[in-house]
Amino acid sequence: MIQIPLAKTLSPIDRSKWAEIEVGSSRDQGANVHTVHVKQLTTLAIISQRQFIKRLSLDLRKRFQLDFGNLASLSRISDGVMEKSLSFSSSTWRGATASPSTGGYLRQRSFALGSTNTRPFPDYSPKRPTVRDSEIVHQISTAIKLRCSEPLRHTLKPFESKFRPDHLIWVLMDIRSDYRLVLDFFDWACLRREPNLEARCIVVQISVAAKDLKTAHGLIHDFWAKPNLDASIAFTHFVERLIYTYKDWGSDPHVFDIFFQVLVEARKLNEARKLFKKLLNYGLVISVDSCNLFLSRLSNTCDGLRMVVKSFTEFPDLGICWNTASYNIMIHCLCRFGKIKEAHLLLLQMELRGCSPDVVSFSTIINGYCYLGELQRVLKLIEEMQIKGLKPNPYTYNSVVRLLCKTSKVVEAETILREMMNQGIVPDNVIYTTLIDGFCKMGNVAAAYRLFDEMQGLNIIPDLLTYTAIICGFCLTGKMVEAEKLFHEMLGRGLEPDEFVYTALIDGYCKAGGMKKAFSLHNNMVQMRLTPNVVTYTALADGLCKSGEIETANELLHEMCRKGLQLNIYTYNSIVNGLCKAGNILQAVKLMEDMEVAGFHPDTFTYTTIMDAYCKSGEMVKAHELLRDMLDKGLQPSVVTFNVLMNGFCMSGMIEDGEKLLKWMLEKGLKPNAATYNPLIKQHCLRNDMRTTAKIYKGMCAQGITPDGNTYNILLQGHCKARNMKEAWFLHKEMVQKGFNLTTSSYNALIKGFLKRKKYLEARELFEEMRRGGLVADREIYYFFVDINFEEGNTEITLELCDAAIECYLVGKATDENK
Repeated sequence: MIQIPLAKTLSPIDRSKWAEIEVGSSRDQGANVHTVHVKQLTTLAIISQRQFIKRLSLDLRKRFQLDFGNLASLSRISDGVMEKSLSFSSSTWRGATASPSTGGYLRQRSFALGSTNTRPFPDYSPKRPTVRDSEIVHQISTAIKLRCSEPLRHTLKPFESKFRPDHLIWVLMDIRSDYRLVLDFFDWACLRREPNLEARCIVVQISVAAKDLKTAHGLIHDFWAKPNLDASIAFTHFVERLIYTYKDWGSDPHVFDIFFQVLVEARKLNEARKLFKKLLNYGLVISVDSCNLFLSRLSNTCDGLRMVVKSFTEFPDLGICWNTASYNIMIHCLCRFGKIKEAHLLLLQMELRGCSPDVVSFSTIINGYCYLGELQRVLKLIEEMQIKGLKPNPYTYNSVVRLLCKTSKVVEAETILREMMNQGIVPDNVIYTTLIDGFCKMGNVAAAYRLFDEMQGLNIIPDLLTYTAIICGFCLTGKMVEAEKLFHEMLGRGLEPDEFVYTALIDGYCKAGGMKKAFSLHNNMVQMRLTPNVVTYTALADGLCKSGEIETANELLHEMCRKGLQLNIYTYNSIVNGLCKAGNILQAVKLMEDMEVAGFHPDTFTYTTIMDAYCKSGEMVKAHELLRDMLDKGLQPSVVTFNVLMNGFCMSGMIEDGEKLLKWMLEKGLKPNAATYNPLIKQHCLRNDMRTTAKIYKGMCAQGITPDGNTYNILLQGHCKARNMKEAWFLHKEMVQKGFNLTTSSYNALIKGFLKRKKYLEARELFEEMRRGGLVADREIYYFFVDINFEEGNTEITLELCDAAIECYLVGKATDENK
C-alpha cells in the first residue's frame, strides 16, 4: 500500500479531476471504461508524485548533502540495466495494490488490468487400473487401513512381489484422507524403488493440504539434491507434474512457493526465475519473502549486482510489492559493491514508496560510509535514526568505532562505547578488540589493557585477535614482560598463536636486545609448524645488526633466500635501520649502494633512516647532503624526513634553523605533525622561554594539529621548571582525560613542584597515581613520603614504602650491576 497520501500532493485542480475519475470509475461498470479510468488515475498519480518528490528532494539535499540532480543515478548502475526513476510507474502502482498473500506466501493476482489472460490449472486424470490392478490396490489399501501397531513392512510383505509403480498412485488415492498413512506408505514404497515424479508430487500436494510445509519442502529438496541431475530437464518435468497434480489433491499455492524456495536454496536461480514467470500464466505470484531469498542468493553470483538490480526493477511489474527486507538486501548489495551513495538514494526512495527503513537499513548505509571514512555523514545518519525512534544496534556502533579508530580518534571511539552501554546495549568482542587495537596503535597501552580487563569483567571472552592486538601493543612499547605474560595466558585459554603473534613477539625482543629469547621463539614457531615469513626474518636480522652481529645477520638473510623467501625493500630498510641504530653508519651507506646493484632503489624511508643517524651524531652537513641527493633522485621527503632534520637542528642547538625549516614547510603546504613541533617546544622549555613556547603551541593548534602524549609531557615539565604549577596541573588533568600517560619525568617534576610550594595534598595524590601506574618516583620523593607517613603514624604505609624503595634502589641497582 502506498503510504504517501496522494490527495495531499495534488493541486486544487488536480483534486477535482481525481474526484471526477473516482466517481466515474465507480459508476462505469464496463471493463474498457474502467481500464481507461485506472490509466487516467495512474497517470495523474505519477505526475503528482513527481511534483511531491521534486519538492521533497530540496529538503533531502539540505539534510544529507546528496546530489539529486539526477534522480535516476541509482537506476543506471550496472551497465544501464535499471531504467527506473523515483517516480511511480503504472506497473509499480498495480504491484502496490495487489491483494496480500495468504499466510505471507503466494497470492492470486488481482490487478485491475490483465487478469483475464490467466489460464486454469489442468484436471488430474491418471491412468485407470485394470480389474486385477484394482483388486491388488484394494487389498493393499485395506491392509494398510486395518493394520494395528505392527510395522508397515510386515503388513505389506505379502504384496511386495506384486507391487508396481502404478499401484503407488492408486493406493494414495484410496488412503489420501489419512495423512500419516500416506507418509508411511510412501516411505515404504521408497525403500523398494525410487518413486516416479508424479507420485512424489502427489505426496507433496497432500503434505501442503495437511499444512505440513516442512515435509513438503523435504520431499522437493530430496529430489533436487540428487547427484548428476540435469537441472534443465528435471525442472521441465517437475514443474509439469506439480501443475498437473495441483488441482485435485486439496493443495494450495504454498506448494509453488516451497518449490521456488528449494530451487533458490539449491542455487538453481535460472530455474527459479522460469518458475516465477510460468506461474504468472496461472495468475499466481511468488511471495515477497521467497523473492527476497532469491535476491539474496542472486547477489552472491559472479554478476551479482547487475542481476539483482535487474530483478529488483522487473519484479514489481510482475506483481511483487517489495518490503523493508527487500530494500535491505538491495542496499546491502549496493554497499558491498562500493555503491554507497546509490544505496543511500535507495534508502530515501524506500520511504517514498511506503516502506519504513529499519535499524538494518540505516546500519548498512552507516557501515558503507564508515568504510569511505565519511564521519560527518555517519553522524547525521545516526541522528536521523534516533529522530525516527530507531536505536542503533551493536553492528552500527562497531562500524562507527572502527571508523574513529581508523582516523586515530580513539578517545572519541571509547565515548561511543560508553554511550552504547548507557543505552543498555551490551558490547561484543569485536568492538572491544577494535578499541584495544586503536589504543595500542596510538601507543596508549595502559588504556588498551584497561579495556582488556573491563571486557573480561563483563564476561566477554578475548579471542585470538584481541590477544594479538594487545600483545602487539606491548611489544611496540617495549613492555616484553607484559607481552609474554599475555602470551602464556592466551596459551592457557587454549588459543593457538599464529605467525602474527610470534612475529610481533620476535620483533619486540629484537628491538629490546633480547636476541636469545627471539631465536627461542623462532624455534618454537617452527616446531608449531608455522612458517616464518619475510617480516619474521627481517626482525631477526634487524636485531642482530643492532647488537653488532653483522655476519650473523648476513647468514640469516642467506638462509632466508635458500628457503625461497625474496628479499624486499622492507628487509633492506630494516637492516639499514639496524646498522644505523648500532652506530655503523658507513656500513648502512654501503648497504644502500648494494641495494641499487641488487635492483632495489632506496626509498624515502632508506634516506630518512641514514639522515636520522647523521643528525643524532651531530653531522648535520652530511644529513643535508643526503637530503640533496634524495631530491636529485626525484624522491619526495615525508613529514618524518623533516621531523628528523628538525630534531637534528634542535639537538645541535641550531634552533633558528629549526624555526626556518618549520616556516618553509608551512609555506610549501607541507603539513607538519606534533612530532615536528615537539623538538622546538622542548628547546624553548629548556631555555625557560615559556612565552615563545606558548606561541609555538598555539600556532600548532591553529594548524589543526592535535598534540600527542610527548607534547603534553614536554609542556608539563617546562611549566614545572618555570614554576607555573597551576598550568602544569591543568595539563595533567587534560592528559588523563584524553587517555595520555605521564612519563616518570613528568610525575617527578609535578610532585617536586608541588612539594616546593608545600602543596602536599596534590603531591600525595600524584605519588599514589604514579605508583598505581607502575612507575618509580625519584629517591628523594620516596624518602619524603616515608618520613611524612612515619610522622603521621601510618606505620603500615611507611613499611610498604620502605620495601618499595629498597626494591627499586638497592635490589634493582645490584641486579643491573650483575648483568
